[in-house]
Amino acid sequence: MTVTVNTLIGDILDENVQAAAPILMGMGMHCLGCPSARGESIGEACEVHGVDAEEIVKKLNAAISGQ
Repeated sequence: MTVTVNTLIGDILDENVQAAAPILMGMGMHCLGCPSARGESIGEACEVHGVDAEEIVKKLNAAISGQ
């Protein structure tokens, strides 16, 4: 899986929750189990939380791929 700003948070968590959850929690997204959160894209979540989406995408891709 390659994460983009359009990838849904639920899809990322389904792919590798152990790698993704700490990154998402670290950006202030503490409601990962909420249905609305799982339906948001990374870009939407970053906008709401005031975080650089491209930075989070890079971190998620590295974590999911094991780098």
